[in-house]
Formats: sequence, structure tokens, C-alpha cells
Amino acid sequence: MFSNTPPGSEIFKYDKPFAFHRGGSLPSLQLAYEQFGKANADNSNIVLLFTGLSPTAHATASTADPSPGWWEQVIGVGRAIDTNHWNVICINSLGSCKGSTGPASINPATGKAWRLDFPELAIEDIASSANLLLEHLGIDKVAAVVGPSMGGMTALAWLKQNPGRCQHFLAISTAAAAEPYAIAIRSMQREIICKDPNWQAGNYTEECWPQEGMRLARKIGMVSYRSAEEWRSRFGRDDQVRFPQTTWGMNYAIESYLQAAADRFVGQFDPASYIYLSRAMDWFDVTRDPSKLCHSVEVPGCQRIAEKLCEVKLASACIIGVNSDLLFPLHQQKELAEGLDTCATRVEFHQPNSLQGHDSFLVDFERFNPIIKQYFRNLD
Repeated sequence: MFSNTPPGSEIFKYDKPFAFHRGGSLPSLQLAYEQFGKANADNSNIVLLFTGLSPTAHATASTADPSPGWWEQVIGVGRAIDTNHWNVICINSLGSCKGSTGPASINPATGKAWRLDFPELAIEDIASSANLLLEHLGIDKVAAVVGPSMGGMTALAWLKQNPGRCQHFLAISTAAAAEPYAIAIRSMQREIICKDPNWQAGNYTEECWPQEGMRLARKIGMVSYRSAEEWRSRFGRDDQVRFPQTTWGMNYAIESYLQAAADRFVGQFDPASYIYLSRAMDWFDVTRDPSKLCHSVEVPGCQRIAEKLCEVKLASACIIGVNSDLLFPLHQQKELAEGLDTCATRVEFHQPNSLQGHDSFLVDFERFNPIIKQYFRNLD
């Protein structure tokens, strides 16, 4: 089994069948998760954190794993989400390869990795699997659910599935459904992976890994995660000296940046898990039945969002987006905020002026942390 489970992650094992929204089932599953902070006596300080496509459950350093987490600057003692006050539970998504069951996990019926025999994965499956963990932990309600990027989609699905179980919602650089640009980008990434000769219809091995497919897919992803404005100020037309030049490239600093980022990713994430999670994002639409493909050309607007989310009965929501985000453009966060606002929910909408595109929430802490910190202070 391919897995990069962080050493501090706990493993929850569910030994009963789990049915998927689009059909198929698993005989059992496991979820990797980490907790930061301490739950109070009545579990009224629980914050449920859903991740983007590739992160682990290791959101910040802990006693079990002191290495920095992917949201190290946001979660911790005295930070924006203060673990002196809140107990944050971060779950590695079902379908991932970072400790939770996914296409890279072993199919007990064959003794081999599930790969393309894994059931069709929907965002709603990731959300509903989280309830199994919450039940295991004895948690009926959570104070807040938090989701950046794909995690915001998962959070929306979870809220829709669990009306009345959460009071507050923090959504960052996410949307009610993917738009054509994001679908196009992810479609190309999946196609490139599947065109790699080592893909072998999903029957690749660790010795014959689809490295070039994953490398190119990651480069495309990095182009969509950041903005042209950031790269103009950061790299300009500077030469690069890190990699040997090639006939047709590797002359500029931006090229070496993409190459280094891709090299770090190859071998760290399972290709089948990547394409399953990617496709789940494309399929997601909070206004529709997850068991059906979306054939309509209509894109969710605030009215349709409100029709589906008013029953959630949130007390408050904080929606954050940036105008340099290509994958989840700012108007999608505006629509989400406006839709929730019609539900008599106290809604904050913030648009910090960040140049770092979709990845802003992972790097631009100077702008994001004050917003998140103030929102959580207001929940006290």
C-alpha cells in the first residue's frame, strides 16, 4: 500500500461496509486524522477541518509530530485558530493516500491496490465518511467547520448532510461548484497522467511509476495555483542556474521553480488517488444530487445556493476569496456569501488583496490570519 501517513496521525478503522453516493461500496475503511488542542467537557469547542486535494491530516505541529504542518501559521497556541481554546480535528480525505483508504489502498478481495477498481468517489463520500469518525469520537455537534479549496466543497457537502450540527462556517477560496476553467485544468492533468506509458491503465508499479505524467500534471497545477502578477514581481525574466538547460527550455527562473515543485511532488502522491480526487471536485455541485452527472450548463448562483443551504441553519459564516484566484474566482465566493446571507445567517465576506492566487491561504498569512483570528474571536 502506498502511503505517506504522517507519524502523528491517528488511524480510525471502520469495519463495516461503506456505500458510495454514485454506487459501489467498500467492505471497510480507515481514516487518518489529527487533533490539535483539547476538547472541553461538553465538546462545544470542536472545529472540523477539511483539507484541499493533497494535504495530510498534519495541519500543524503537535507533541506526536513536531514537524511543521501545512497550516502551521494558522493553527496553534495564540494563532488565528487558537488551540488554547479550540480543539481542531483535521481529517485526511477518503480517497487520499496519506493514511486514509483510497485507490492506493489494498483491496482485501485481491490483495492488490484498488487502483481503478475503487468505487467512483464524490465529495459527498468524503463528507459522510467524516461522520463515522465523529461518531467514534463521541461528537454529535461541532462549533465550526472549516474548508479551504476542495476542503470548502467537502465542508459544504457535510453541512448539507448534517443540518443543525454546526453553528459556524469558514470557507476559503472555494465554491459551490467548479467552473469550466477549473474543470479544463484538472481534465488536462488527468489526461496527462493517463497518457504516461507507465500508467498502464492504472496497473503501474513503484518501479514503473508514471513520473512524467505526474510531473507535468503538477506543473499545470502550479500554473493555476498562482498568479501572473506574483510571478512577474517574483521571477521577472531572471535566468535560472539550478537545472541544465535544454534545447527548448529551462532558461528562466520560473521554469526551474515549476520543475523543483514538480520533482518534490512526484512519488509523494499516488496517481490514482490524484485523479479520483480531481474528478470528485469536477463533479461536485452543492445544488445537485451527487448520484447524477450535471448535464445542465447552468452554473449555481446565490439563489440556488440559498435553496440548498438555508436548511443548514448556520449562525454565522465567514467567506474569504482573492481576486487573483484562477481556479476559484472571487465571484464564486461572493455568490456563496450572498446565498448564505439570504438564509438569515450572519455572513462576513472578505477579499484580501493578495497576489498569490489560489495558494494565497497557504502562504499569505499576513493578510489571511487577521481575518481568521477575528472571526474565531467573535465566536466566543
